[in-house]
Amino acid sequence: MADDITTGPDKDFVEYVVKSIVSDPDSVVVTRTVDDMGVLLTLQVGKEDMGKVIGRSGQTAKSIRILLRVIGSQNNVRVNLKIVEPEGGEVKGGEVDGGSEEAPAEDGGSTLMDEDLDI
Repeated sequence: MADDITTGPDKDFVEYVVKSIVSDPDSVVVTRTVDDMGVLLTLQVGKEDMGKVIGRSGQTAKSIRILLRVIGSQNNVRVNLKIVEPEGGEVKGGEVDGGSEEAPAEDGGSTLMDEDLDI
């Protein structure tokens, strides 16, 4: 199990926390890859749960990333979290189809993904 790079305490942590937050835990998929830069966790959730995972102004996603840094520091590894936007949730032309309540969560998510990969 020590040689298996697809599992680890960081992946288990993200799965546990995100499945506790979302309304459809069966749609949560976390993949773990390791390269020269460290560990990359890729998180996929259902379209309706994206706002819950990102949180208001990106605070939930930021908190998960901070806790991942703590887990990574215990193992002397750099851990990054990438939240993949579900299909159909793209912002085109600055407007979101469907409603104005979803706009801050989706905008905050794409901004956080881009800048937090350089942690």
